Amino acid sequence: MDTGRFVETLDREGRLLAAAAERAGTDAKVPTCPGWQVRDLLRHTGAVHLWAASYVLEGHTERRPFGDAPDLDGAALVTWYRDAHRRLVDTLTDAAPDVSCWAFLPAPSPLEFWARRQCHETTVHRFDAESALGGTPSPVEKAVAADGIDELLRGFHARSRSRVRTDEPRVLRVRVTDTDADGVWTVRLSPEPPVTVRGGDGEADCELSGAAEELYLALWNRLPLPSVTGDRALAALWRERSAI
Repeated sequence: MDTGRFVETLDREGRLLAAAAERAGTDAKVPTCPGWQVRDLLRHTGAVHLWAASYVLEGHTERRPFGDAPDLDGAALVTWYRDAHRRLVDTLTDAAPDVSCWAFLPAPSPLEFWARRQCHETTVHRFDAESALGGTPSPVEKAVAADGIDELLRGFHARSRSRVRTDEPRVLRVRVTDTDADGVWTVRLSPEPPVTVRGGDGEADCELSGAAEELYLALWNRLPLPSVTGDRALAALWRERSAI
């Protein structure tokens, strides 16, 4: 996926998120985010959108705190979210490819980092918003889901703050079953941050597998893990310690 595809997905997913929030109402509980109501989801995601847009638009080179969401609710809050989402999409669309700003995961460019990160931020939270409605949420494209798994494993959980660690070296394999042969990751666990590579060479102590969409949402702790083979304690470890 390239920057344009990430922005296209971000645009679609944000519009779906707002539509679901409008239908559910801001009082509705979000079952995938215990303790949250739709108003919390809108305030969080909108604030993240504006925070992300500020780096690209203003060229900040160091981390900045999130801004506060406005004291709005109901239809006014949904409108504020739509405006924040539109500002982000327009900012990423209009930005120069070589824009220089802060980013917190490796990427070919800061612009691609922010487009990718906000694509997945919005896709997961769109699923949260639609879960507040009940029924079956909109599907996640296979390519988007597979890319999100890669960002999570080789990006977020390569950082020093990852809590997915084991006292002794263990190997966790993650396998997407409905995409091409590249949809396999080997995660080496130890007392240090996980080290993840693409591919499935060597033995694994535990394998997590499933369709790209199911595995993506499961690894973000939105759905149960679709299939676990081997040492189930490593799957339990993921569920307990992988929250971002």
